Amino acid sequence: MPFAEAALSCDSFLDGRLRILQPVQGYRAATDPVLLAAAVDATPGDSVLELGCGAGAALLSLALRVPELALAGVERQADYAELARRNAAANGIAITVWHSDLAALPAEVRAQNFDHVLANPPYYAAAGTPARDPGRAAALQEATPLSVWIDAGLRRLRAGGWLTLILRTDRLPAVLSALDGRAGAVSVRPLASRAGRDAGRVLIRARKGARAPFRLLAPLVLHSGPAHLRDGDDFSPEARAILRDAAPIRWE
Repeated sequence: MPFAEAALSCDSFLDGRLRILQPVQGYRAATDPVLLAAAVDATPGDSVLELGCGAGAALLSLALRVPELALAGVERQADYAELARRNAAANGIAITVWHSDLAALPAEVRAQNFDHVLANPPYYAAAGTPARDPGRAAALQEATPLSVWIDAGLRRLRAGGWLTLILRTDRLPAVLSALDGRAGAVSVRPLASRAGRDAGRVLIRARKGARAPFRLLAPLVLHSGPAHLRDGDDFSPEARAILRDAAPIRWE
């Protein structure tokens, strides 16, 4: 069933250049989809597939930075898939969204190969107490193993295509294990909330079939100063450029 209009809010991203509908109760995009989009090194004319696209925040953020992309998404929750279609239309961006489980992709998707695949897999493993809202629980708590996400992404990439992920730091070993022997040129960019703090999340990208060595990059520090001291955001200059001005994330 689609979301009732009263159950939706219209939220701004990229300093108001992107506005998307999201459920008031349920999974709500914040900074992660924008960071994920910024990490995709796409160029005009590339084809892009997002696994688990939700309401479309990552794909639409990417489209605002890089024009003329062929964009597609897969989302297993029908109400979120419909929101992604609505949000794309409202922002004048063409996207194809399939309502499907990534473990059983439709033939139309399996017949294609993409230049880029991106994903923000669920943060938490299957064990534990799920969120009360079913949509939020499905988005945050793993139902499909992380190895299946990686396999689905690599299968849909053309030779030499790029897989880009954002996820919790503690999932990194599982990602590296799933990539072993199938993708190389793996780079990891830790995301630290403040200087001197452990990285709670990581951005990962890998190239299908490549053999270049693993690289661990300097962290992207998201906030300035040792603590939040005032109203409003306190993003670092680099994070502000990414989250407000649609700047790309550097991989060099």
